[in-house]
Amino acid sequence: QLQLVESGGGLVQAGGPLRLSCAPSGLTFSSYTMGWFRQPPGKEREFVAGISGRSVITDYGDSVTGRFFISRDNAKNTVYLQMNSLKPEDPAVYYCAAGGKIGPKVPVYDYWGQGTQVTVSS
Repeated sequence: QLQLVESGGGLVQAGGPLRLSCAPSGLTFSSYTMGWFRQPPGKEREFVAGISGRSVITDYGDSVTGRFFISRDNAKNTVYLQMNSLKPEDPAVYYCAAGGKIGPKVPVYDYWGQGTQVTVSS
């Protein structure tokens, strides 16, 4: 059964770091581009970062470039999102996604996790 499970969300102080993890099962992990999106309350889902299957290509949304870093460990079937210097505008539900190619659009990705909440206190 295909499943993407995010973990690592929670409450963090503004300026602090947080690392999210996503461990897909039921798919050949290294064959998939992995992405992170986020959705604040009342807003559309926004691209955060993407990484190709062999980590050759990474891409970031404009609002997180230089602060967030995506990586993956194919041996552990896990993708990470290291979030640094968290800002008051970063709180959202963060989603992990898997797809056939890298891209910033929601339809590019075929499979999605349930999301994990990130909250930033000022």
